[in-house]
Amino acid sequence: MKKSLIALAVLSATGASFAQSSVNVYGIADVYFGSTRQTNQPTQTVVNSGGVDESRFGFKGTEDLGGGLKANFLLEQGFSIDSGASNPSGPTFTSPAPAGQSFSRQSYAGFAGNFGEVKLGKMFTPYDDTKGVANAVFDSGLSPQKNVWLSENYAANPGSSIYYATPNISGFSGALSYSLGENKVNAAPATATTPRVTAQDAGSVTSLRAQYEGGPLYAGFAYQTEKATGDAKSLNFTRLNATYDLGVVKLLAGYGFVSQDAVVGETQETNEWQIGVDYPVSSTLKLSGGFARSSDNAAKGEQVRSGYGLGASYSLSKRTAVYGGYQSSTADKTVNGDTDTSLVAVGINHKF
Repeated sequence: MKKSLIALAVLSATGASFAQSSVNVYGIADVYFGSTRQTNQPTQTVVNSGGVDESRFGFKGTEDLGGGLKANFLLEQGFSIDSGASNPSGPTFTSPAPAGQSFSRQSYAGFAGNFGEVKLGKMFTPYDDTKGVANAVFDSGLSPQKNVWLSENYAANPGSSIYYATPNISGFSGALSYSLGENKVNAAPATATTPRVTAQDAGSVTSLRAQYEGGPLYAGFAYQTEKATGDAKSLNFTRLNATYDLGVVKLLAGYGFVSQDAVVGETQETNEWQIGVDYPVSSTLKLSGGFARSSDNAAKGEQVRSGYGLGASYSLSKRTAVYGGYQSSTADKTVNGDTDTSLVAVGINHKF
């Protein structure tokens, strides 16, 4: 009788523990059929992954520790649905993660509570959290800033990171992250065959955001600075985004600024802006379009880039949508003259 009571007590305690914890499997399968064109290159007909969202799967869990404190974890891997291969690139193809990662997008654990949230591991930076909020055409491969904005070419999800997000207070919130390079170089004395090697500090990525979201208005500021190992120079990204929902349409506006310190001479700088609009035709159909422009200063080469995008998304259910659109961009003052790039695509986005 005592053994039965003990067993029931153990089962009861275990059940209570399970009731306070949860682990979910989730993901996105996104694939499109389209055609790409570029000056002096053959037209390509393609089936590609990630027209609107990068295809991914992941595991996320939370445990209620009591007193408003929760322990969280997330493991997320990207993949190319057109080939079935793992995709180590993350959300921007210009800052790829090393190949061979089991969870190339995110892998972190942390705590959340009334103080906000703390995460340790690999996660998207606060700059990345902000950068796509005001991008027209669903912040997708059809968005006007694709192939135009240089402020899209940042380290989106560096590893070895510490991330803190504040709680939302009357619509105001913020976040800060610091990513350690973990790659310091020791000083080495000169030898008969090699010169002296000086000590080098580790690289780092520092990122922050501040935003307000209340009623029809969203306004966000983000900044990220990146330094390579032992490099006194830094690559800096600034983003200002705003949206205003008029009900009939939502207005979108964004500004980007990129600067790179120079050893000698003028700092390289790029200014860019974008305007757009989301038009909900119905509860299931949304249209979106916008125009983007980017220009470099003389130290950067004075190149000018511009582009526009038009798209539509139709929801078949809460989890499945079909989409399509057209994006075109032009880069002036290239070595061989202007370079035009375009993409026309239709696709399906399924969340699970």
